[in-house]
Amino acid sequence: MKKPNNALDRQDHILACLSSAPSNAKIIRTAARMAKAFDSRFTALFVETPDFAVAIKENKKRLDENRRLAEQLGANIETVYGDDIPYQIAEFARISGITQIVLGQSAVTRKHLFGKPALTQLLLSYVPELDIHIIPDKAVDTTYHPKKAKRRHHKRILKNAVSSALILFGATLLSLLFHEIGFTDSNIIMVYILGVLLTSIATSHQVYSLISSVASVFIFNFLFAEPRFSLLAYDTGYPVTFIVMFLTAYITGTFAIRYKEQARQSEKNARRTKILFDTNRILSKAESKAAILQTAGQQIKKLLGRNIVIFDHENGKLSEPMLFFWDEPMLYDKEAELEAVKWVLKNNQSAGTTKETFPDAQYIYIAIRINERIYGVLGIDAIYGALDASEHGILLSILGETALALENDKNAREKEAAAILAESEQLRANLLRTISHDLRTPLTTISGNAGNLLHNSHSFDEETKQQIYADIYDDAMWLTNLVENLLYSTRIEEGRMMLKTSPELISEIIEEAIQHIHLKVKKHSVTVTCEDDLLLVRADAKLIVQVIINIVDNALKYTPADTSISISAKKQNGMAEIKIADTGGGISNIEKERIFDKFYCGKHKIADNRRSLGLGLYLCKAIVEAHGGKICVTDNLPHGAVFRFTLPLEEVTIHE
Repeated sequence: MKKPNNALDRQDHILACLSSAPSNAKIIRTAARMAKAFDSRFTALFVETPDFAVAIKENKKRLDENRRLAEQLGANIETVYGDDIPYQIAEFARISGITQIVLGQSAVTRKHLFGKPALTQLLLSYVPELDIHIIPDKAVDTTYHPKKAKRRHHKRILKNAVSSALILFGATLLSLLFHEIGFTDSNIIMVYILGVLLTSIATSHQVYSLISSVASVFIFNFLFAEPRFSLLAYDTGYPVTFIVMFLTAYITGTFAIRYKEQARQSEKNARRTKILFDTNRILSKAESKAAILQTAGQQIKKLLGRNIVIFDHENGKLSEPMLFFWDEPMLYDKEAELEAVKWVLKNNQSAGTTKETFPDAQYIYIAIRINERIYGVLGIDAIYGALDASEHGILLSILGETALALENDKNAREKEAAAILAESEQLRANLLRTISHDLRTPLTTISGNAGNLLHNSHSFDEETKQQIYADIYDDAMWLTNLVENLLYSTRIEEGRMMLKTSPELISEIIEEAIQHIHLKVKKHSVTVTCEDDLLLVRADAKLIVQVIINIVDNALKYTPADTSISISAKKQNGMAEIKIADTGGGISNIEKERIFDKFYCGKHKIADNRRSLGLGLYLCKAIVEAHGGKICVTDNLPHGAVFRFTLPLEEVTIHE
């Protein structure tokens, strides 16, 4: 054992190797205690070899229990793949910054004289700078040998036997043909070696290539060695030929089996890696919580080949389960499974439930979490048993990516909500400040004029009284228009602006709007022209009247006296177009871009020094677009501005 140096002088990272050995639990606990004592990171590594796929269920179950133990003790679970276990451990240690490795007693000593060097010796040759700690437990580990599962399925045995027999029969026919042609024995031997190699490729176990090797030797002896058609051989070199033939066939077959298993393992690893990469790519494009969970469910179903269920968890409540079928629609009893789901939420379990914990549960449940925050619970159909280490490692990676995407989505929604709230508060403050300023002026004027009439009316002549009445009326109408705009703005914000559309004559709508503003147009010239007196639109007449009032009122406010305002209506591209043009100073291109924004007042000063709330044109746009039309502003050459908005036409039906 290499003596540890002063590991406390640097940030330690302790590695415990996971296995299905009975003593592995002791190794994990020891490594966890060391990690706690050194206040260091703790990782548990499992090296998956091609033989693990055919391990017996007992070993897989024990490995799963050891993995769960390591996770409960705070270890970060990692899985690597390969035949050379010490090399894989060394490479992982080098890449991950491991400073100390904890091993069991059985991995230290060489089993016999001609055996491979001990794992410790190989590790020290690869990474001599590491500290290696040996946990003695010889009584347990020296009697442990990983076993492969016995898969004596009759159909598979029959298939492999038939394949081996057919290949051997084909090799024999080809050898007989070569013998008749006059080929030498060495050529015939190569045919049988080729047959053994094909057998190792076509079958699923090494025993078939071994039997094929023995059979090839006997068949060659019987058919081609002198004397033919007997198992005797007169040539003294034939025994050596038979031995070389058998060993060659056996070795080539063994390597073919091994490479086939490695290719199968590599294909499985590549598929899992691709699923993980695709999941990361798709999650990065998901724009909602539902899309993230949907992506996770589909990718996990593809990874495991099982039915999947996902519960969303938000504000302490579970959503209805999202079901993902693998081969056929599944029946999911939420009430029966709810106890296991709540247990995962309560205990923040990422290791997952087991059959021992909830024997009646049909699913294995795992938390979708980041640190202590749980975003959901994943359920995996337990019909095929517990997940193996490699599947569990990839699954945890996908769940980690999912939880991170949900965290980002939550942060984005909170940031957006905070921005909206801040904007709303700012708008509310601006609105209150503007209203308080704008209401003070007309209310002061109204109260002052009313007080003069109340106390000094006897001293005013009739003309003065009429002027005071007109001022009071103008201020009251201004306040009425302000309140109407505020009410409409509130309804738009709350989504309560309900349209009550009906067939309306556009000429009547314009006429009603002019009646509301006729007292203001004394110093302006207003003209109205309609292309067709029977031009019908489907609209809410009250709201469209308000649109026209707001646009004309703006023209009256911002254009000099004695200028003209024209209102016209006509059919245009299947819509009714209403145009309101003035001959004032016009609107700059910069203002055109913002003139329909809420609370935008422009730079022009109003003649009566009253400030505008900037709601009139904002409401016009909202009302017109709610009707399915469009509104815009352009220049009125040679000077002035033109506001255009469209409304849907109503078909005219004439009954004779």
